[in-house]
Amino acid sequence: MTDLSTQSPWHLVVPVKGGPQAKSRLTAPDGVDHGSLATAFALDTVTAAAAAVGALHVLVVTSGAGITEQVAALGVRVLADPGSGLNPAISAGLADLHRAGFDGPTGVLLGDLPAVRVGELRQALEASDHGGPRFVPDTEGTGTVLLTGPSPPQVEPHFGAGSASAHEQAGHGRLELDLPGLRTDVDDETSLRAVLCLGVGTHTARLLAHLITPPR
Repeated sequence: MTDLSTQSPWHLVVPVKGGPQAKSRLTAPDGVDHGSLATAFALDTVTAAAAAVGALHVLVVTSGAGITEQVAALGVRVLADPGSGLNPAISAGLADLHRAGFDGPTGVLLGDLPAVRVGELRQALEASDHGGPRFVPDTEGTGTVLLTGPSPPQVEPHFGAGSASAHEQAGHGRLELDLPGLRTDVDDETSLRAVLCLGVGTHTARLLAHLITPPR
């Protein structure tokens, strides 16, 4: 089993959609800027990824100027989004890793997981480190939050509606793990309430402090 307590052999590609179209299905709470909310989600996700595998092992694929500067400040690598959609962005990141000579375990982590914990991500990667390609579905079981493979060319992204089924058909094994922070991606008001109950990272918490009830 891979030892993630030292230098991780894993590399993660994190696609982040910048600009006004980011998280277009989500209505931001009153008084909260929509773009700032999407950015906070991404920063919390990337922060957890960097802590789990090391900042230099995280490649963020994005095109937004503001988000590019902020994720780069976390010490991760940044690649320009080719602008053709989510799957082409992920493929560009995987190809960049392959061109750089990396041929080890690789994951694709969605950039809208503000409640993901470092321990959850490490646990999911450890569970993935047993042979062929794997994926972790979202809480509904139909989407995908983490896609992994033994090397970049063995990760085949099919994100979009029904991605869990598409990834299974492509040969990725399903991992049903009890990791609610990892498995709850934020697409709408219901999932936003869910992550606030789970507990979010510092960027999202700071932005939504007025909505978070302190523990008694």
